[in-house]
Amino acid sequence: MKTIAISGSPRENVGKRDAKELRYEGKVPAVLYGGKEQAHFAVITTELKDAIYTPEANFIEIDINGSKTKAIIKELQFHPLTDLLLHVDFLQLFDDKEIIMEIPIKLAGTSPGVKMGGKLVQKLRKLRVKAFPKDMPQTVEVSIAKLEVGNLFRVRDLAKGDYVITNTPEDTIVSVGMSRALKQAEQIAGKK
Repeated sequence: MKTIAISGSPRENVGKRDAKELRYEGKVPAVLYGGKEQAHFAVITTELKDAIYTPEANFIEIDINGSKTKAIIKELQFHPLTDLLLHVDFLQLFDDKEIIMEIPIKLAGTSPGVKMGGKLVQKLRKLRVKAFPKDMPQTVEVSIAKLEVGNLFRVRDLAKGDYVITNTPEDTIVSVGMSRALKQAEQIAGKK
């Protein structure tokens, strides 16, 4: 899994006034939990852009005064009107503890149903994956090479890996439906 490094500075005061001052300085208040103690710190907003505004799943390596910790982003809080990042929660990673992350789906291959004029519909973009940090995949690959018109690929159809997918097995990931042009062509062929 790809790791993004960020650095933070510890916060002495924790409260609304302190958080407001940090945001005014271009920083975001953050908390790291999951270990023995919570760590409150501040991160420069621009350092978080690569970790937040990406479709990929990443681990984060946080450096607070020389102490490096591996973590994942657990929760983000944005201002409801301005979309300004208000707060970030990080969950510390341990090699012997399983975590749950949203992992993006990568479609592979070319569907014969799409070649015939069918319409590819992707219902899910990410899957909830439970695994140890070392076994966490960067993406979950779904092969659409065998999807004909009217076929679909469900969560239960995925190959087993070193991880567990916690989505409902009946959830549809991707399907090939009939396009308007294909429906019209079938109707015209049926009239003859």
